[in-house]
Amino acid sequence: MDNRMSHALDSQYWNQRIEKADMPWDIGHISTPLKNYIDQLTNKDLAILIPGCGNSYEAGYLLENGFTNITVIDIAPAQTQKLREKYAAFVNKTLTVITGNFFDAQGEYDCILEQTFFCALDPQQRTNYVLQMHRLLKPGGKLAGVFFNRHFEGGPPFGGSIAEYETRFSPYFNIHTLAPCTNSIEKRAGTEAFAIFCKKEL
Repeated sequence: MDNRMSHALDSQYWNQRIEKADMPWDIGHISTPLKNYIDQLTNKDLAILIPGCGNSYEAGYLLENGFTNITVIDIAPAQTQKLREKYAAFVNKTLTVITGNFFDAQGEYDCILEQTFFCALDPQQRTNYVLQMHRLLKPGGKLAGVFFNRHFEGGPPFGGSIAEYETRFSPYFNIHTLAPCTNSIEKRAGTEAFAIFCKKEL
């Protein structure tokens, strides 16, 4: 990996952006594609991980809807402190908040939710992302969520395409769903893909 890029996207970098409220990707609520996905989950005891969680509107929605085993992780201490305060009534009960690097994360999960995390990583980490997702999921586990289906100049965020995702994920996951989103919010219409990747046993 390019060490300059790795350093640029470390906890200090993200902490500074959070403290300055420099998060143009934050839409202020759970995205429609993920809301609709969560709405069809019937098992409220699923072990769910949200990596690179940011303000984690997804965790809030899960908690509101009675899910009992949620873990969020973010590299920025300023972000995780905000979440511990916001969801204090749930922390260490139905919600676990971890400050740390996703690539060091441990545990086994039934479902991992993706929302603007993949696009925030150094693109040279994408193979490691796929491998770590595979490691963290239980047999039969699913990675589900929203990926950008467009390109950006510079970054973060960094873009991607459906063709790239199919190439990267298919060696380790069965592709249940990978298609342009039909229910994106207006300002992201035509720029997102929704994916459900099911862990392969290798």
